[in-house]
Amino acid sequence: MSLKVYGIKNCDTVKKALKFLDTHAIKYEFIDFKSVKPTCAELQKWVSEAGIKKLFNTRSRTYRELNLKEIAQTQTEKIEWMCKEPLLIKRPIIDTGSKIIVGFDEEIYKKELL
Repeated sequence: MSLKVYGIKNCDTVKKALKFLDTHAIKYEFIDFKSVKPTCAELQKWVSEAGIKKLFNTRSRTYRELNLKEIAQTQTEKIEWMCKEPLLIKRPIIDTGSKIIVGFDEEIYKKELL
């Protein structure tokens, strides 16, 4: 199984996910949001598979700095924001080719990736 892992290298949650994959010798390609922004089409696909609540990171510093809590947002607006500001995307995103996994949960990883 060859995975694509999206995130940023200095994110603690991404570090946990990569450590899990390395420990279990699971091959992956890492795509850093800081150098390669996901396309709006990719984001749309992720939202349709995982849901906006899972994907839109309301705990990020970017979310707070942009005062997005103050703005009532539709799903479309949230996707537009994530297209502009990939740090608003909850990390990591793992694309198995057939499924999207958002965040790090060791039990889900064991079930879906091992």
